[in-house]
Amino acid sequence: MGLNCDGGGKIEKRLSTLSVGESGVVARIEGDGSLKRRILDMGLVPGTLVRIERKAPLNDPVSIWFRGYELSLRVEEANAVLLRPAGCAGCAGGCK
Repeated sequence: MGLNCDGGGKIEKRLSTLSVGESGVVARIEGDGSLKRRILDMGLVPGTLVRIERKAPLNDPVSIWFRGYELSLRVEEANAVLLRPAGCAGCAGGCK
């Protein structure tokens, strides 16, 4: 299960809002310079496929799986990561 494309390529969700088992592709990173650099340095760059593995009871931290390893992010870090559906490249109706 993952994000669903609306056919217009406009759907983006914050990583922190996904449920366990959902996945998506990193579309962009928001936030101030230091937060953005920290997230990018961890390997969460645009185009990376990620899956939610676990969430703590109050959603902090969020555990994700990508590039062959698991990473835990604080909720404020997860809020800065925007995802699009896998297979949707800003598709304008051409999703796979």
